[in-house]
Amino acid sequence: MSDRASAVQELMPDVLDRLKALVRIPSVAFPGFDPDPVHRMGEAVVELFEAAGATEVALVDVPGGYPCVYADLPGPEGSPTVLLYAHYDVQPAPASQGWSIPDPFEPVTGEDGRIYGRGAADDKSGLVIHYATLRLLGPDRPCRIKLLVEGEEETISHLEDFVEANPEKFAADAFVIADIGGQVVGRPGLTTALRGDVACTVTVRTLSFPVHSGLFGGAAPDALTAMIRILDTLHDESGDTVIPGVDSSSWDGAAMEEDVYRDGSAILPGVDYLGTGSLSDRIWAKPSVTVLGMDLPSVAEASNVLLPQVTAKLSMRIVPGSDADAQLEALMAHLRAQRPWNCEVEVTKVKTGHAFAVDETHPAIVAAKDALAEAYGTEVESIGSGASIPLVASLQKIAPGAAIVLWGAEDTAKARIHASDESVDPAEIARMIAAQVAFIEEVAATAKA
Repeated sequence: MSDRASAVQELMPDVLDRLKALVRIPSVAFPGFDPDPVHRMGEAVVELFEAAGATEVALVDVPGGYPCVYADLPGPEGSPTVLLYAHYDVQPAPASQGWSIPDPFEPVTGEDGRIYGRGAADDKSGLVIHYATLRLLGPDRPCRIKLLVEGEEETISHLEDFVEANPEKFAADAFVIADIGGQVVGRPGLTTALRGDVACTVTVRTLSFPVHSGLFGGAAPDALTAMIRILDTLHDESGDTVIPGVDSSSWDGAAMEEDVYRDGSAILPGVDYLGTGSLSDRIWAKPSVTVLGMDLPSVAEASNVLLPQVTAKLSMRIVPGSDADAQLEALMAHLRAQRPWNCEVEVTKVKTGHAFAVDETHPAIVAAKDALAEAYGTEVESIGSGASIPLVASLQKIAPGAAIVLWGAEDTAKARIHASDESVDPAEIARMIAAQVAFIEEVAATAKA
């Protein structure tokens, strides 16, 4: 075992104790949830990095949203700047998701050694990776390091505008986004492409008010039936997203393994995949549109009436290299053009999140692959992600020549981020700590050479 790996192992009991303490704070930043735990979490992150030896760590107000945690830690004169990013908010964890542990905010170590709890992987694992990185680098860090920890990544973020309005504060030579992971534990993956995420709502109106389904059904159209007809136009018979003007592509990096994908996606036995092309194409390089929610009466509340109005929220993942604004407009234009029985259709923008592709020839990306290979002792895969991290586009805008490193401990196979029984493998956290320390040291050494 290398000296670095030994140092990581000595630190791991402390790292895991701190991770569990963070998981216990239910920092859900969604509208309608108690804001106090979110603010407590922000304060806990400040304390975390102060314990790591960081100075002048502070909560910084973000207009319209929750504060971010920020620090600017000096390095040797003329050394490069590496910014470490993670987020401290988490997804909700309702009982309806079917959790196996009694309380998703009371972490449990399973028989498999994984730590279970909401946020254990996404993204409180990223927080403790950064914590341990600073501990191991010590006060004589080889380069300037900035910390940026967001408080509302899982909801409608206000951080992108704040970063773009303060470019000098957040500028860096390399950005490390510890909010993702490889396909399986023990196999290093560097994410080289992210799909973007655009969203809108569509409202369908057919009647002035609800009417009796027996007296008037059969001639008077109900809004839900019209909505179903509209939504059906988004996919073809194979399940491919087919919207005029929406871009599609293909994937030429490492392949997504079917066993990993099937286990992680929770597809029921016998249920077919959507779409055509390779599995990697479908989840990393082709668009996919999803109905996230719909305003409807529940089955328990349903009565014999025709619904006059229905609203649905749609999200569309867009391919790397596409323009998010143009892709959203194509989706919205398509929806507006669908008017079964001349119903009224209103479409409203919710957000745009831009797609991203990594320049794999950048020296810092080469350094990242070297660091992963050293920490894991095996070859590194270049993989994609169907997920979106909107801040990446803002970081690219303020520092277009910088490298953006996308990695972390959130393995695709078992982490189950956003879902029930979210978990993280401590061994993966340890390997990522070692990789991150090696990466920073190599970036600093390369700049000095």
